[in-house]
Amino acid sequence: MKKVNIFLASSEELKPEREKFEIELRRKFKSWYEKGFYLDLDIWEDLTTRMSAKGSQEEYNNFVRSSDLFVLLAYTKMGVFTAEEFEKAFGQFKETQKPFIFTYLKDAPEKVDKSLEEFKQRLMELGHYFSSFVDGNDLWNKFNKELEQLEKEEFTKFERGGSAKIARVTGDKNVVVQADKKAKVKVKTGKKSVQKAEKIYNIKHIDKADFS
Repeated sequence: MKKVNIFLASSEELKPEREKFEIELRRKFKSWYEKGFYLDLDIWEDLTTRMSAKGSQEEYNNFVRSSDLFVLLAYTKMGVFTAEEFEKAFGQFKETQKPFIFTYLKDAPEKVDKSLEEFKQRLMELGHYFSSFVDGNDLWNKFNKELEQLEKEEFTKFERGGSAKIARVTGDKNVVVQADKKAKVKVKTGKKSVQKAEKIYNIKHIDKADFS
C-alpha cells in the first residue's frame, strides 16, 4: 500500500470548501484502495495545537515538508501562516522535487486584501501558476483531474498532459496572462503594438491575447 500525504492549507473563510474537499478525498481513497493507494489528508484543524520548542507553526511546517502533495486555497486574503506554509513547500520542492504544489484561488470580489495581491505577485516571481475555482464542486473537479494524472505515474512525477492551448481574452483593468514557458505570447493592448513575452501582466486595457 502506497501512502500519499496531502497537506491542505487555507484560511478560515474557506471552511466549506475544505470540508467538501475532505469528503471527496475520503471517497476517492475508498475507490482507490484496491489500487494500492492510501490518501492521507492533513489540515490545520486536525493537527495538534500543542506547543513545541519552536512553536506550533513549526510543527505544521514539518507536516508540509514531509507531504507528497501540497494544496493551497485562498479567497480574499492570504494569511501569514498560510503564506509561510507555501514558502516551506516551495523550498522543499526546489530541493527534492516534492511535494507537488497546487494553488487554487477562489473567484473573489473586485476588492481583495493587499496580502492576496502580494501573494499573486510572489507566484509570478516564482513562475508558479494558480488555478481559479468558483465553489467546492469546481475545486474538487479540478483537483481530481490532477490526482488522476498523478496516479498514472504512481505519484513519482507530475507532468501536465496535453499541449498549450490558444486563449483569447478581452477586457479592461489589470489582466494576468499565464502560459507555459515554451508558449508564444502575443498581446495587443489598446493603441500599442503587439507585445511578445512569456508573461505579460498589469495591463490596463486589453483587446486581444493569444498564447499557443
